[in-house]
Amino acid sequence: MLSQAVVAFGSPLQEIETPTPVPQGSEVLLKVLHCGVCHSDLHIQDGYFDLGAGNKLAMAALKLPHTMGHEIEGEVVAAGPEAKGVMAGARRTVYPWIGCGKCAACRRDEENLCAHPRQIGCSPEIAGGYASHVLVPHPRYLLDYGATSPALAAAYMCSGLTAYSAMRKLGNLAAVDNVVVLGCGGVGMMGIEFAKALFGRGPIAADIDEGRLDAAKMAGAVATYNAKAPGTAKRLVADTNGGAAAVVDFVGSEESFEFASSAVRKGGRIVLVGLFGGAMSMPLPMFPLRALTVIGTYVGTLAQAEEMLALVRAGKIAPIPVATRPLSLASRTLDDLRQGKITGRVVLRP
Repeated sequence: MLSQAVVAFGSPLQEIETPTPVPQGSEVLLKVLHCGVCHSDLHIQDGYFDLGAGNKLAMAALKLPHTMGHEIEGEVVAAGPEAKGVMAGARRTVYPWIGCGKCAACRRDEENLCAHPRQIGCSPEIAGGYASHVLVPHPRYLLDYGATSPALAAAYMCSGLTAYSAMRKLGNLAAVDNVVVLGCGGVGMMGIEFAKALFGRGPIAADIDEGRLDAAKMAGAVATYNAKAPGTAKRLVADTNGGAAAVVDFVGSEESFEFASSAVRKGGRIVLVGLFGGAMSMPLPMFPLRALTVIGTYVGTLAQAEEMLALVRAGKIAPIPVATRPLSLASRTLDDLRQGKITGRVVLRP
C-alpha cells in the first residue's frame, strides 16, 4: 500500500510503499477514501509538543517512518475470522482513540484516556489514514455515519468528537450564561455547531482572523470578537455583564489562555482543548478567589462518538466548511494549516 509518511521529524512527508496488511483475528482492513488533516498532525510531524520556556515534550516512542491520519472514512475490503457484524463493501468512519482494554480508564469505557493507548495514526503501533489502506483492530470502532458527507464524516472522528466532548463538559447552562468559542478553525467551527445543538443557541466566537470570525458568524455565533485587538477581553466582559460563563479554548496557546482567563466570569470555567503550546501562569490565590475552574479535555469516548453521530444523522448539526485534496498534497496541506490558511477542515483523498 502507499502512504504519505513522516520519515524525519521537522521534514516534509514522503511517499512510501509497504505491504498491504492482512487482517488477523478481529481486525478489519479498510480502503481509505477520506482522511482529515488535524492540527495534532503538525506536532507529530515536528516530533514534539511545545511546553513553553523552551521546554519540549518529545515523541521519543514514535518510530519512523510513521503514517499519520486519525480522521478516517473508508470501505471495508477484508476482515479477520473473528471480526463479526461487518461486511465487505460497507462504508464506515473510524473511531481511532483505541485503548489497551485493561487499564482503569478502559474499564471505565474511557479508552481515549488509556494509559497505554493504541491510537490509529498517533501511536507507534498503528499506522494511520494518510494511506491507501488502514487496519482497524475491531469492528466496534467502525461507525455508521448515515447520509452524512463521507469527507465530513471522517472529520467528525476528531474535530467533531473533540468539540462535542468539550461542550459536554460545560454541563447545564442557565439562559443568561454565555459560552465563548475561542479559536474558529476546524475544531472551533465544530464547537459552534455542537454548542447550538446542546444549548439551544449560538455561542460567542473569538479569533484573531477576521475571515474565521465571518465564517463563525455565518455558522450562528451570536457575536464575534477579534482577540488580537487591544481591550477586547474587557469589552467582552462588559458586554456580557461580568464575563462569560465558560470559554472553550480551541487554540491552547499562552495568548489564548490569557484571553480566556480575562474574559471568563467569577465562578466560570475554562476548557482547554487546543495543543498549540506554551505554559500558563496565574497566581494560585486567584483560583479560589475567582472560584475558577480550568479543565483539560482530550477527544472523547466511543460512547460520545456514537452520541455525536446520532445528532449528525438526525440532521441537528450543520456541516462546517470542508475541502478535499489528493493525498499527494498532504505536506502542502500541513504547511497551509501551520500558516493559518485553512478555514474549516481539509480532507485528503488517496
